[in-house]
Amino acid sequence: MKQYPRQLTWSVLYALPFALAVACGGSEPSAPPLLEIPVVEVIQRDQPIELEMVGQTLGSVDIPIRARVEGVLESMDFAEGRRVKQGQLLYTIDPQPFKAKVVEAQGGLAEARTGLAKSKADLGRIRPLAEMNAVSQQDLDAAVAQYEAAIGATQAAGARLEQAEIELGYTRIHAPIDGGIGLSEAKVGEFVGRAPNPVVLNFVSQTDPIRVRFAIDERRYLKFARQLIELSTKGEERQRKGLDLILADGTMHTHRGHIVATDAAVNPTTGTFTLEADFPNPDNLVLAGQFARVRAVVETRKDALLIPQRCISELQGNFRVFVVGQDGNVELRQVQLGPKIAQLQIIESGLNPGERVALEGLLRLKANMKVVPKLAQLDDSGAQRDVDVAAGPDA
Repeated sequence: MKQYPRQLTWSVLYALPFALAVACGGSEPSAPPLLEIPVVEVIQRDQPIELEMVGQTLGSVDIPIRARVEGVLESMDFAEGRRVKQGQLLYTIDPQPFKAKVVEAQGGLAEARTGLAKSKADLGRIRPLAEMNAVSQQDLDAAVAQYEAAIGATQAAGARLEQAEIELGYTRIHAPIDGGIGLSEAKVGEFVGRAPNPVVLNFVSQTDPIRVRFAIDERRYLKFARQLIELSTKGEERQRKGLDLILADGTMHTHRGHIVATDAAVNPTTGTFTLEADFPNPDNLVLAGQFARVRAVVETRKDALLIPQRCISELQGNFRVFVVGQDGNVELRQVQLGPKIAQLQIIESGLNPGERVALEGLLRLKANMKVVPKLAQLDDSGAQRDVDVAAGPDA
């Protein structure tokens, strides 16, 4: 068998790959396709800055119905949970003991009046005799004192009768205002008016307008107060309609409200300031005791720039976005954030109107790479509606 030199053998092995490459036409491997990245255009608009505060609803007037005298509940003259009219009879407490007190007081007053008449007659007889020195001055002084004491006794007896009649009147409890009445704390036959038995029998609540009590911290209070001052300079009507009420199910109350009362000072223990606002409630849809949110506009940013919050990434306290040019080039840019608006974020600096930023795929992006942008359509809150294919890198 013929032997070839070793150097020749290695030369052939080294040349083989190049020969194969030439035989295959010498083509280079194709570049990977560009990433398709959803982008959104920076939104520019006048943006109200809203402040939301959690509160609890109250009746604009909430009055407890108290038993002001002790006794057995004799009747309950209303339907629980219904509307009542001012002056309507609600409860009756057994009046017999109080009627007896009235009769007793009437007797005491009659006795006092009889004593007054006798002392007045005695004084009328003694005074002329004293002028003639027929009786001593001491006898006259005693008659005058007895007459004046009888006057005092009559007045006291009259006051006792009046008190007895007042207590008798307390046995009939009437509605102090128009409003809704709740469930009774006592039933007919129970002893009421002295603890541990029920003293507060019920509540009457006026829910039109409905009142909401809420608290804000010191920083938010200053923003809120400035807005109220601004509204007050623009007319009372705007000031009276400056608040929205968001109910527990997330729906907006159909009527706007206004501040009616505030605390005198910031609570030093909690650092909060308490306010109350009234909202029209003609259908009595909102009841006392519900939780709700009060929303107020504290300022309006002119020509504010907004992007969806998910466009923003954070690294060591710095906030960044990927700006995608019309040619598909990606630029990493640092931004300064403002307030959040629903799913949007106000950008204080770092972006310009009309620029586009990447909406998704942020982990796959890096500076100076090329992508195929797809323009995503957003609603006013920043939620994505659909995606339309935009011009590619050659546009």
